[in-house]
Amino acid sequence: MNRIYLVGFMGVGKSTIGKKLAKYLDFEFIDLDDIFEQKYKISIDSFFNKYDEELFRKLEHDMLLETFLKNNAVISTGGGTPCFHNAMEKINSVGYSIYIKMPPAAIVHRLSTAKRKRPLIEGIPKDELHDVIKEKLKSRSPIYKKAHLHIDGIDVDIKELAETISIKVNHS
Repeated sequence: MNRIYLVGFMGVGKSTIGKKLAKYLDFEFIDLDDIFEQKYKISIDSFFNKYDEELFRKLEHDMLLETFLKNNAVISTGGGTPCFHNAMEKINSVGYSIYIKMPPAAIVHRLSTAKRKRPLIEGIPKDELHDVIKEKLKSRSPIYKKAHLHIDGIDVDIKELAETISIKVNHS
């Protein structure tokens, strides 16, 4: 168990949970969104406006592949990372994946109060956001559900999560 990948929709807490889990396990924390912005010196939001999603997904996938060389790391993926280029299968072959689930209403609440801009929902009126998220989740959920472990993203107990990971990994 030296690579733990957190997958799930934007706003479910992958970065927050990832930081806490990494600290608890004494692992390195890697946030693919942050790494992207540092490496290319542009926010993801600006990148989407300037270029396109296809180029973003390719560059993001290249960065994901680089994490396969890391040891003792908790990696927070972008919401779409596992959904392109057969990434979920690759993630599962090199690490332990955790799907952080959350109902659409909770995601809407979190995204509407978040500091980070999200290009895939920018410009969508709040009253339409629930339906947009529900549709996106519907298409992405089958991929997320391939994760080794599924957890509820609301009120995560990090110690309990770490113990569950340890038990699952050591008995598989």
